[in-house]
Order: sequence, then structure tokens, then C-alpha cells
Amino acid sequence: MYLEKLVGRARHVEVQILGDAHGNLVHLFERDCTVQRRNQKVVERAPALFLSEAQRAELCAAALAIGRAAEYRNAGTVEFLQDADSGRCYFIEVNPRIQVEHTVTECATGIDLVKAQLRIAGGARLGSAASGVPEQAQIRLHAHALQCRITTEDPEDNFVPDYGRISAYRSPAGFGIRLDAGTAYTGAIITRSYDSLLVKVTAWAPEAEETIARMHRALAEFRIRGVMTNLRFLDQLITHPRFAAADYTTRFIEETPELLRAPRKRDRATRILTFIADTIVNGNAELRGRPRPAPTEVRLPPGALAAPAPGTRQRLEALGPEGFARWMLAEERVLVTDTTLRDAHQSLLATRLRTRDMLAIAPYYAARLPQLFSLECWGGATFDVALRYLREDPWQRLVALRAAVPNLLLQMLLRSANAVGYTNYPDNVVRFFVARAAANGIDLFRIFDSLNWVENMRVAIEAVRESGKLAEGALCYTGNLSDPRERKYTLDYYVRLGRELKAAGVHLLGIKDMAGLCRPRAAYELVRALKQETGLPVHFHTHDTSGIGAASVLAAVAAGADAVDAAMDALSGLTSQPNLGSLIEALRFSPRDTQLDPDAVRALSAYWEQVRRQYAAFESEMRAGASEVYVHGMPGGQYTNLREQARALGIEAARWPEVAAAYATVNELLGDLIKVTPTSKMVGDLALLMVSAGLTREQLLDPHTPVAFPASVVQFFRGDLGQPHGGFPQALARKVLQGEEPSRARPGARLAPVDLAAERTRIQAELPRPVSDEDLASHLMYPRVWQSYARERARHGDPSILPTPVFFYGMEPGQEIAVDLERGKTLIVRYLASSEPHEDGTRTVFFELNGQPRSVRTADRSIAPRAAPPRAATDNPAHVGAPMPGVVASVAVQAGAAVAPGTLLVTLEAMKMETAVRAERAGTVEEVLVRAGQTVEARDLLLRLATPAPPP
Repeated sequence: MYLEKLVGRARHVEVQILGDAHGNLVHLFERDCTVQRRNQKVVERAPALFLSEAQRAELCAAALAIGRAAEYRNAGTVEFLQDADSGRCYFIEVNPRIQVEHTVTECATGIDLVKAQLRIAGGARLGSAASGVPEQAQIRLHAHALQCRITTEDPEDNFVPDYGRISAYRSPAGFGIRLDAGTAYTGAIITRSYDSLLVKVTAWAPEAEETIARMHRALAEFRIRGVMTNLRFLDQLITHPRFAAADYTTRFIEETPELLRAPRKRDRATRILTFIADTIVNGNAELRGRPRPAPTEVRLPPGALAAPAPGTRQRLEALGPEGFARWMLAEERVLVTDTTLRDAHQSLLATRLRTRDMLAIAPYYAARLPQLFSLECWGGATFDVALRYLREDPWQRLVALRAAVPNLLLQMLLRSANAVGYTNYPDNVVRFFVARAAANGIDLFRIFDSLNWVENMRVAIEAVRESGKLAEGALCYTGNLSDPRERKYTLDYYVRLGRELKAAGVHLLGIKDMAGLCRPRAAYELVRALKQETGLPVHFHTHDTSGIGAASVLAAVAAGADAVDAAMDALSGLTSQPNLGSLIEALRFSPRDTQLDPDAVRALSAYWEQVRRQYAAFESEMRAGASEVYVHGMPGGQYTNLREQARALGIEAARWPEVAAAYATVNELLGDLIKVTPTSKMVGDLALLMVSAGLTREQLLDPHTPVAFPASVVQFFRGDLGQPHGGFPQALARKVLQGEEPSRARPGARLAPVDLAAERTRIQAELPRPVSDEDLASHLMYPRVWQSYARERARHGDPSILPTPVFFYGMEPGQEIAVDLERGKTLIVRYLASSEPHEDGTRTVFFELNGQPRSVRTADRSIAPRAAPPRAATDNPAHVGAPMPGVVASVAVQAGAAVAPGTLLVTLEAMKMETAVRAERAGTVEEVLVRAGQTVEARDLLLRLATPAPPP
């Protein structure tokens, strides 16, 4: 007969006993084994904090009474349940062996249980020196002890055992920490066939709080890579307030779901190694077929840096936007914007300049060129390229530049209702983006519309004004207002635009000559007229594509331009801006002297010269100024990007003149457009289509010749970008729209506001951390690009910390680099070698990381991968999938067998754990896809069921 007692809220306590062959029996006090999962102990501690001294004495006495009644010999564990409500204890069983958790008792009492067990078995007497165990009266609790078992289980996936190769293993050490190792070491293979225990770690200290602190430190010091572990779960558990207070029962884990929501370890080293390995094995798709530049040592300018002197940013903060504009008008010297960090590299290097190379030199701008007007460093194409190609967060770039350059205005290029995208966004999206840009460091917004449609710019202008920043309304220049035959883009046209922008509330006017078409005479006339007619400061921007951009800048200065754009010498000229150092010298000692230090400019330019060599693969074939720009009017910022697109489409460099000619033809067909993003992209898209498909001007216009127009062209004719000056060319509009009527309304006005809160909730699944405002803004601009970036970031971490040659080309055997994860945390990475391809199409790449061997297995994409096993679709009731990875132990059914709900189908085994897969509904087995002994992954398809036909 068995008597049972229901204990609703139980605590599990066990008492360690030792008995010898001479009739002696002692206890070594109790262990608290309450924290369990599925009745399996997870954490053990000694002593049990919830026991009073009287309860402890009573429990130990009961254990000894049971041992004496059984004439117990050797080591044993007497187990009890305590009712958490009444405090009464109830006997469960005796385990006649050394337990896994015996280390807790050893650390708490200082007695070696394993040695004692062996000596007692050999006839030693308890209480004698030969046994190593003193008499009962001398056995004391000298410390608090806590044991955790590190296993290859995934707590977030129902503790399913994981398996694979341990790519890195590092364990903790130090006073108060004990390790009992299992099979854990770098390179160890964890199979499905054995227990998932890697190592036991035990901490001890005089007080319970210090014991927990030591365990917390030990768990944090573990580095186990290659397999999932329960480390984070254990750390969450032992640091939980209820654990510290011993306020728990055996259902503590089930009743505390936050234990399973531990913050993820960043594991930055493994992810960075994975990125480097992938680049070594597969290369960078953008650079395929291009020679690797020779190694270049990049040195910063010599000399110590002084604290940055106050600059234009402090002046803006003191005066406010309106006061700042008045200061610009009163300032005699010409103010200079450096475009190196944005338009210069966008125009010369396909926007590929990385944040790392910018941040290295940024403090030198602040310290040595505090007289600069602004640094153009953000917006335009940089946002898209950072996410899409450089795998960088553009917001992190902005924040870092703001910190490095605290004294100068940071300037961005904003595409009005397009923000930094290629389409119009709802008004609330534009306002949200502007607010975030201002909050993260932008002081001056150069706002333009690709069609010079002021109506499309108002929302952005208002948003900038609301942020307290400077709104520069830019009129985009094209045509030739000096030509008496010019009928479309005349001086009157631009002056009218200037008046409209002033009425819209801009603080200053920008002339955005994106193709370098503004000849010197035109620049002089336009600047003078705008200043006379509007009374606003004028900021002149051009490109040097034609080779005479500097002459236009000097003409603009002579006409009274308040600010002009230039680029550091080493990144100036051609499709970039005119040379900054030369401009300084040209105006030196004149009334409009820039007051910039030419020696400082040359020092910074020397840095950029070295950096530019690392980006040689992105250089265009252009080696001199090109007067052909006056024919096609291609923006400088588009020139290198369009050549990249042409190359990607297989259009050889020798055929570039065909692309340029097609660009001019498309521009003519579209009615001589203002060409700047996104209209310039649309013109480029159609030009590339003409060349790649061999289309002629006549075929494009012929209503009977079918043409699959690019989506950007269709959007333009639908009115999605706004209304062009002079209207749409009707013949081409009819062919593109196929009877659809274009919209005449402002695009943003007809777009419904985005529910920002709902969007934030929707994309939260993409990130393992809370979605920031900046994440949301990036997603709103480029949903698919941002999602791809987020996935890459989760897989490879932040590759912006890598040296530029390593990011683009990987490493050479024997090469060693230092990678700064953060201040005070540096990885020393040495690349050793790569293996031959394995059967699964992967290669092993071998590194040394901080002197320790590490290896990364990466797929070689040049090798055709083996066909993946079919996967069970979660929404298909006919699919029966594997609930966990493991080995098929048995298959209980065959094709054609009828099954009922609960029928055993397959048995899986993993790490001594068997799982029965049963039918969830009635049906007939249509196909069995696995066999006994086969290895399967979680959610692999095991078999298919067919639903039985209903009875007649």
C-alpha cells in the first residue's frame, strides 16, 4: 500500500549522507534543488535559504533516521518535498549514488565526496583522517554554493537540444569558481547521441549574494560558439529577484516567462569572422573582375589636435535660423561648404565612401578648419548606398559625425517629398524623417524638387522650420540662361522660383547646378538677380564635369554669392566639385578671402589622397573634363553610378558613348527635363533600356512598337513625381500610360498618412531589439533594402568596423588586422588558410582570434549546393514535420496506412531524448519521406497525409 500526499506548492530539498561499514552515518547538510524544468533539476544551491535552523536540523535528522533504518553504506541522497505554505517536509526517495549536484555540497562543506566514497568503500571509518570526513559535530557549512549546468539546449525553442561543432570555447576562472568539464573544447563535435551537458560551473562565497554575483560573472565570461546554449537563460534565472530571495517553488520556471526572454549575446567576434570568411571565399560581387588596389598605408595628418574653436553651429544656436541668415548677408568673406563627405565621393566613387574613413579625419575638420561654413555629409544617395552596399546604418554615421565635429554645421541633401528615396512619401513620413534627421545632428537642409515644383517642397520646408534648423530652398539649374535662344529655363523662370521659395519660408536660396551646366556668365547673372529680387543669402553649388566649374564659382562669388561649395583637392574635379585649395588661393588676400587655412586643407587632402586609392575599383574611366556634359546634361552624382549600372547590365565601357547619346535622346523626348534624382534616374533607366534592347528614338515614339517601359518612367508620366515645367510630352505619355489619366494633384496630398505605430509594430519581428525611430525612418524610406540590411546585420554584425580593404576584398593568408569593437575592446585577427570544398559545398576558413584558433565554415557559392530536404509547411495540415533535430529511431507506418488522431508515426531521438511524432488528424499516409537512422533537422518533412474521402 502506498500513501501519497499532494503538495500543491512544493520545494525540493535533498540531504547528502555518507555511511561506512562500521555503522557510522553522517549528513553533509542539504541542497536546494527546487528550480526545475519538467521535474529535472536546473540549478542547485546549498544551503537552502528558505529553511530555518530548526527545519534544517529536523530535515537532516530525518535523513539520518532513514539511513540508519536501512543500514546505509557509502554516499546517498535523501530527497524531500517541502510544502511552501505549511513548511512541512515529506520524504520522496533515496538515491544510492553520487549525484550530479554533489559539487554544491563539496564547495559548501569543504569535503571531497568522491574521495570519501572511494575510501569508505575501501573500509575507512567516518571521523578518521583516512576517510577524509570528520565526525558529525565537526561538519560545518563554510560557504554558500551554487551550481549551474551548461547545456547545448535552446531555451527559446522549448529547450530543444542543439548539436554541431563548437567553433570557440572559453571558460571562466578565478577564486570561488569551480568547473567540472564534460566534452567542451574548441573543435568538439556535439552529436545527437549523448547528453547535452557541456560543463558544470559551481560558485561559492561566504554570503548568498556574493555567490550569485560570482556565478553571474562566470556565466558572462563563458564564450561558447557554434552551438546554442542555455547560458543566457541561466543568467536571467540566477539574477532574478525571486531567486535571490529563494521565493520560488518547483514551478518557478513555468510561472516566470521573462526568464526565457533574455537579451541576446552580441557575439560580435564570430559574426565579423563570418563576414570576413564569406568575403575571402566568395569575394565582393561589386568588385568581380576588377584588379585589387595595391596596399596603401593611410596616415592621418601629423601633429596634435587642439580643442575645436566655436564655429557656425554655435552661431546658429545663438542667433536662430533667421538671425543666422542675416549674419550670412552681412559677412564679407565668402563662406565655403566642403562636399567631400557627400557629393564629392558620390560623384567620383559611386557613393562608396565608408563611415570608418570619414570618422578618422572628421576631428581634423573641427580642429583645423573651424572657419568652414558647413560639411555636406548626409542625404542624397548616401542613405541608400550605406544600407544597400556598405551594410552600414546611415543614422549611426550621422550621430558619429555630429560627435566628431561639434562646431560646424552639418548639411544634408533632402529630395523634398522624396526625402532620401526615389518616390514621393506621405506628408507625415516626410515630417517624421526631417524631425529625426534634425534630432540626430543635421543643421542645414538643402531642399530641392526634381521638377522645381515648389508646391512639392512646402511640407519639407515647414518641417525643417519646425525643427529650428536652416531651410535652404534649392532651385535646380539646367539649360543655358545666357543663350538668347533659351525659351524654357530663362532668368525670369529662376527668379520666379526664387520668389516662390522665399514665400514658402526658406532661410536661404541654393543654386543646385547638378550637372555643371551653369557657365560663368550665367552664374554671375543668376546670383546677382536672385539676391536683388529676394534679399536672401545665396549658396552656389556646381560640378566640374566640364572642366570650368571653378570659373563659375568665382563668377558667383563676384556676383555676391554668400556661400559656395567645393571639395577637398584629392576628391575634386571631374564630376565632383571644384578644388577647395585652389579656390582658397584664388580668393586669398581679396575682400572675399575665405579665411580658411590652406596648409590645413592640404594636410587633409593628403589623407583623402591615400584613402581614395582604396576605392580605385569604383573610379570611372573619366580622366579629363568633358564638354559633352553640355549635350546630355547628366548630373555629376549620377555619372559614376550610371556607369556602374551599365557595367552590371553587361554594357562594356567602350559603349559608354552610346549610353551618353541615349541619355541625351531620352531627355529630348521627355521635353528637356530638369535632371536630378529621381528624374535623372528615370532618364538613365530609359537610356540603359534603349542601349541594352537596341531601341531607337523612332521605336520609342511609335505607338505600334511595344516597349516595356521601366517603372520609374511610368511613375513619372502618372504624375507620381509631380508636374514638370512645360507639361508632359503628349505622344510619349499616351504610349506609356496606355489610356491611364495622369494625376495633376500634389502626390503627397493624395497619399494616405502612414500609421507609424502600426508600422513600428509590424517591423519589430525583423529586429531582436526594440525598433528605434531611426529604424522606422529607414524602413519607411526603403522597406526591402532595410529588411535585407537588418538580416545581414543580424548575421554578420557591423562590418563598418573593418578596414576598408578587408571589407571589400577580404584578407590574404598571414595577414593580421586589429578590429576595434568599441573603446577598450580590440580583436586581433590573423587569417591562416582556407580548406578545399567539403561535400556540402562549404569551405572552412581558419583564423587566429586574439591568439586562439578559430574556424568558420562558409558556403562557397561557386559550387552548386545539394538539394535541400523538403520542409513542412506550417499552414499545410497534410504535412508532418520534425518537431526537433535528431535521428529517426523508427518509422511506425507505411504508405497507404490509415491513421487516427494519436497514431504513432515516427520516433525521433536526440541526446538520449526520444520524441514520438503522432498524427493530429485522421487520414491516410500518402508518402513517407524518411527512414530509420536518417538525420533530420527541425521542421524537415517526415511524411504526407491524405485526408480520407467522406463516407457515401
